[in-house]
Amino acid sequence: MAEGKQVLSFGCRLNIYESEVIKGHLPEGSNTLVVNTCAVTSEAERQARQAIRRAHRENPEAEIVVTGCAAQVNPKAFADMPEVARVVGNQEKLEAATWQATDAQPQRVVVQDIMAVRETAPHLLDGYVEHTRAFVQVQTGCDHRCTFCIIPFGRGNSRSVPVSDVVDQVHRLVEGGAREVVITGVDVTSFGADLPGEPTLGQLIRRILMAVPALPRLRLSSLDAVEMDDDLLALVANEPRLMPHFHLSLQAGDDMILKRMKRRHLRHHAVDLARELRRLRPDCALGADIITGFPTETEDMFRNSLDLVDDCGLTYLHVFPYSEREGTPAAKMPPVAKSERKHRAARLRAKGDLAKSAFLSAQQGEVVPVLFEKDGWGRTPNFASVRRLDGSTPAAGTLESLRLVDLQDGILMGVPH
Repeated sequence: MAEGKQVLSFGCRLNIYESEVIKGHLPEGSNTLVVNTCAVTSEAERQARQAIRRAHRENPEAEIVVTGCAAQVNPKAFADMPEVARVVGNQEKLEAATWQATDAQPQRVVVQDIMAVRETAPHLLDGYVEHTRAFVQVQTGCDHRCTFCIIPFGRGNSRSVPVSDVVDQVHRLVEGGAREVVITGVDVTSFGADLPGEPTLGQLIRRILMAVPALPRLRLSSLDAVEMDDDLLALVANEPRLMPHFHLSLQAGDDMILKRMKRRHLRHHAVDLARELRRLRPDCALGADIITGFPTETEDMFRNSLDLVDDCGLTYLHVFPYSEREGTPAAKMPPVAKSERKHRAARLRAKGDLAKSAFLSAQQGEVVPVLFEKDGWGRTPNFASVRRLDGSTPAAGTLESLRLVDLQDGILMGVPH
């Protein structure tokens, strides 16, 4: 959970982005507390309800407004809470009028059919900057229906921001001091399919890099294993400003589980893509999302996921023990014991930790550009954390060439080169 001045934001990076949009719409001096919820698991909803009750105890005079994916999917559950003044849908939360209404008694529940929304709105382009890294939402929603996922019903169908609007936003962010831009969305590799001419994600990235030569670094958020287009792969090979850190939405390493998840790829697609990315960009680091203990997963099936760490050369793992989400097909499938889900997650995390340590150890001796962000730490192009060995703290936004000479508690230590 991320906490801002008037907004509590749960869940994904996109939610945090949209919380910044909401903050921009809230009137100065208002006593409104917005809870921007996540619906990815039942536990996420439980945490949101817990935070609402706590917020009311701590500030009983505040008007609590609940929004986000959980509010979109299950508005009645939050409307029934006595602590909640209003419930607002995922589309409405981004509209300035929602937060600036002058009605003495505004409508208590305003949640429209998210599937009926066909376009993104310009206010999605406001972006935000964390120190020297800026995030730009280029897409929202998802046209796919993975059996474990409720998010399409919270976000709606896939909708892309026009290329020219994205480019204009990156221009503004760089002029405002951003040294690195991260392209983000719910299903970012589906970008452009709903726009005239159907531009691809690779074409968008090429346009950004050509139009904004002052941008030193560009990163991508989570990518689908079978939707990286040829233009994007060409940029991986030839564009040094596209950072060599790619996070793949894999979810599992067993073909039967992938089919039961209704994923778009099979195991060999993930392995082949990882091999191709390393061929095109030998210095790249790969991450992945993986779920353990999905319904019907056997020990042998889990081992296929465990082996992905080696077979794909994964460095940064996001591991999630499966959590039932009411309303999804997977919730009706034969479950794996919760204790076993957690045990498998621990085993996978342990293997991931070893792989990350080996990757970081191998970086020692390399000379790399480091972008410092805050409190004296920075990132290499492949997203490794770095500090200066002498303990100095360069200003945020400093881009410095360092020789990596040591590894301390998972942090690479560098000296000026």
